Amino acid sequence: MGFHLHVWRAIRRRPVPAATTAVLVAVTAAVGAAALSGGADRTAAPAATVRVERGEVTSAVAATGSVRPSADRGLAFTAAGTVTEVRVRPGVDVTVGQVLAVLDDGEARAEVTRTEQALADARAALDDLEAEEEPDTPACATSPAAAAPGGGAGGAAAAAATGDTVRTTSPGDTGSPNPGTGSEQPSHSPAPSADPAPTGSPGSPAEPSPGGTRNGPVATATAPAPADPGCLAQPGGSRPGGADAGADPLLRAHQQVTAAQLALAEAEDRLAGTTITAPVDGRVLSVAGPVGARVSAGARFVELAVVDGMQVTATFPEADAGRIAVGQTATVTPAGRSGTDLAAEVVQLDPVGANDGQVVRFGVRLALDDAPDDLLIGQSAAVRIRIATVTDVLRVPAGAVRVRSDGSATVLLAGAAEPRAVVTGVRGDQFVEIRSGLAEGDLVLATG
Repeated sequence: MGFHLHVWRAIRRRPVPAATTAVLVAVTAAVGAAALSGGADRTAAPAATVRVERGEVTSAVAATGSVRPSADRGLAFTAAGTVTEVRVRPGVDVTVGQVLAVLDDGEARAEVTRTEQALADARAALDDLEAEEEPDTPACATSPAAAAPGGGAGGAAAAAATGDTVRTTSPGDTGSPNPGTGSEQPSHSPAPSADPAPTGSPGSPAEPSPGGTRNGPVATATAPAPADPGCLAQPGGSRPGGADAGADPLLRAHQQVTAAQLALAEAEDRLAGTTITAPVDGRVLSVAGPVGARVSAGARFVELAVVDGMQVTATFPEADAGRIAVGQTATVTPAGRSGTDLAAEVVQLDPVGANDGQVVRFGVRLALDDAPDDLLIGQSAAVRIRIATVTDVLRVPAGAVRVRSDGSATVLLAGAAEPRAVVTGVRGDQFVEIRSGLAEGDLVLATG
């Protein structure tokens, strides 16, 4: 123990070499100088400045959309049956009139044959009815004697119907010629009077009138009397307004022919619909089933996209959608193709927005001016719609302008202690238009 203590004391008394001391002093001085120099550099480094210049300012809104065809068609068979041919697959391009799929047409052809026979039978029945002669009409009385044998009131009515003049005489009338007329009246047998009581007293002859004529009623019929209802019978036995007006067999035959023609047209349409052809040039998106699949009439079997004129759909929040209008130009950059900017135009803005739980968004559809042939349907794309563009105006970077809560804007000139108020115009994502408050060539801090 004593030995170790003696050695330790010897080491502590040993003097430090002068060279070591000098090295330590130099290192300490260098570190201090570096620290002082760094602080001085940070204090003296000037802030980044930009020069006010003239140029173009564009205000735009941006979103992410997806590529869509300008239109799509769902093609279906118009008859039910079993698929016998599928000639396309998803992704292939087809031309108008090209056959895409075929259905077993045995049932449809049998239906056409049945409806053709039904139409032939209906036409034959109609021809038979039209060839038949019209049924005999009942005989009608044409003379007073035929209408009312023995004269009397019936004879008068019949004579009136034929235009004859009828004279009735009172009891005691001798039927002598009228002395005042110079001509004789037609003589008729006296008809019994409907009223047995004469105008004069019983048994007294009628007094002659001043003109030399006898008192007594003279009836001259000018309007025809009511005809026999049997004479009004219509062909086929129906009468106007009668209960059997709709039971005309000729009318029923015409209706049956018309119904058979409609049934045949529908059957022929179903037969034609057993083959699906492309109505337009396009690209097949999907096929619903393979050969042997059983399909129903009207169910979509082939989905066809019209790729002549591709479009892009995107949604924008209501704050941006309020500035979008049909006809504005845009730039579309498909995903995976950085640097490929496709020109587009706004062709539709949804009038009703959809709430996604946080904000109301409105759908926008843009038409591409010249879409490449290899553009994929459903591919995502960056959309940038230009809202407003001004050229040859004073502008500064957007970061150099500070906007206050009241909407006013300020910039900080290089070397100035206080910010300067400015009036701004179009505000883009890169530059801001300066309408007043600055001059071309002024230096302002790059960050407000």
